[in-house]
Amino acid sequence: MKSPCVVCGAPEPAPHLRVSRAEGADLVATTTAYGSASADIVRCTRCSHMQVAEFPRGQTLDEAYGEVSEGAYLDEEAGQRATAARALDRIERHTARGGAICDLGCWVGFLLSEAESRNWSATGVEPSSFAADFARRRFGLEVHTGTLATVDLPEGAFDCVVMGDVIEHLPDPGAALEAVGRLLRPGGVLYLALPDAGSAVARRLGSRWWSVLPTHVQYFTRASLARLLRDRGFTVEWIGTAPKAFTVRYYLERLEGYSRPVAAGAVAVADRAGVADRLVWPDFRDRMAVVARGPAL
Repeated sequence: MKSPCVVCGAPEPAPHLRVSRAEGADLVATTTAYGSASADIVRCTRCSHMQVAEFPRGQTLDEAYGEVSEGAYLDEEAGQRATAARALDRIERHTARGGAICDLGCWVGFLLSEAESRNWSATGVEPSSFAADFARRRFGLEVHTGTLATVDLPEGAFDCVVMGDVIEHLPDPGAALEAVGRLLRPGGVLYLALPDAGSAVARRLGSRWWSVLPTHVQYFTRASLARLLRDRGFTVEWIGTAPKAFTVRYYLERLEGYSRPVAAGAVAVADRAGVADRLVWPDFRDRMAVVARGPAL
């Protein structure tokens, strides 16, 4: 039986996209297994939100995230920091710099490190033991190993909560937003960045879109995410695109999700041209960022 829509609660969403099934050991956090998910993707006939037809067990997802140790992002520190700085620039348009910030799913802590350089008091939560330990050892950050559901965080303690590439992984995003609302101080803001399943690129590529991945269980559009936020008491203040800065090499290597020979050839050409290590910000308009004011207490 299909899961009801997580946004509006409508039962039995309609079939939308057939995908390659990823189960058990195949349910891993990867950036190149395009077109693979834990179940086919369905679309709500009432609010048009998209999600997998059946959600994997929470324990299965937690284990997948907890075991992630991919080092590719570590080699892309400059781009990660540039992306984090842009996110903080946006956040600081909506709340004063120098408050308390919590990054849920902080990976190795680049955003938190950038935030501390701007006088924020930074706290992180990260399910990957490798990444959380790296953040603590390399940057001296306060990072808890676990998830929003397993880590005990003080309520009403944060001026900003960040969820970058997180909410699309959650079987119950509404419950997560309610928990975030309790973490925020009065007037605090939530910053989210995630794939935009309503974008022209996503619609055109269908199941071959690069954000159709094994651990993505939600496929939000701007409208469906805004509705979920409003229904949980948040006020959406801004929505825009959220490109990421990476080297040319990194982006070309992601082409292996379509063809390894093509990816290898493209990297070789970029190397010969001397541009492989150049930092770029391609904006395909298929990633969104949202700033939402927390619920009134």
